[in-house]
Amino acid sequence: MRQEILDIRDFKKFMKLLIQKSNSIIRKYFQSQITVEIKSDQTPVTIADKKVEEMMRELIMQHYPGHGILGEEFGNYQPEASYQWILDPIDGTKSFIHGMPTFGTLIALMKDNHPLIGTINLPILDKLLIGVNTKTELNGKIVRFRECSDLSSAVLLTTDHLHIEQYRNIAYFEKLMKQVKLYRTWGDCFGYYLLATGYADIMVDPIMSVWDTMALIPVIKGAGGSITDYYGKDPARGNSIVAANNQLHHQVISILNSGKSV
Repeated sequence: MRQEILDIRDFKKFMKLLIQKSNSIIRKYFQSQITVEIKSDQTPVTIADKKVEEMMRELIMQHYPGHGILGEEFGNYQPEASYQWILDPIDGTKSFIHGMPTFGTLIALMKDNHPLIGTINLPILDKLLIGVNTKTELNGKIVRFRECSDLSSAVLLTTDHLHIEQYRNIAYFEKLMKQVKLYRTWGDCFGYYLLATGYADIMVDPIMSVWDTMALIPVIKGAGGSITDYYGKDPARGNSIVAANNQLHHQVISILNSGKSV
């Protein structure tokens, strides 16, 4: 156990190094004239996305040559390794492109397919969340979900309202919308930052990739929240996310699935 604690400390220290170096790259390109490419999945990518991931991959290979890497821009490296680094260099590239500071960098470290550590870093806002499933810190200070026991007092977030209709049942989602106090599209990793720091209560994303998801799990759990896929199952095995405080999560899942047992 002591060795595991020491390892986690070392991993966290290394993650902070990755964040420090990624911040320098991202800030250089933010709100500048950069070329936007469209990938085969019709999502945008910029030179900042690529340079950040290239830097992180290079440092991981130097410091942890036996570890694997899965990044959004450059795919798998040593996928059979027990330890896997999951990288999303800019989560919220559309926000980055349009000069909004609500994008971030996501880094997760997995061991045997279990998320050990996750970071949500907001480089322009200078906010770094690091979660280890049992504790989440914002710039070194412990943060928690806020108390909210009733949907009528809750703040609900999603990244893209159109994705609800495209991938899930919009009628059930709108039923949830009508029961909360406030609904906004303060999305991507910024929304999960708001949950973990006590400014919002529910986040629903109907479609997610592995690099979108893995860093969120230790952060949300460490801040005292619940995180699953759309059906209340293991988020590390799904392709969607529902995160909420422990008081509301089951009720949210039930509404999104038309009240059926899940």
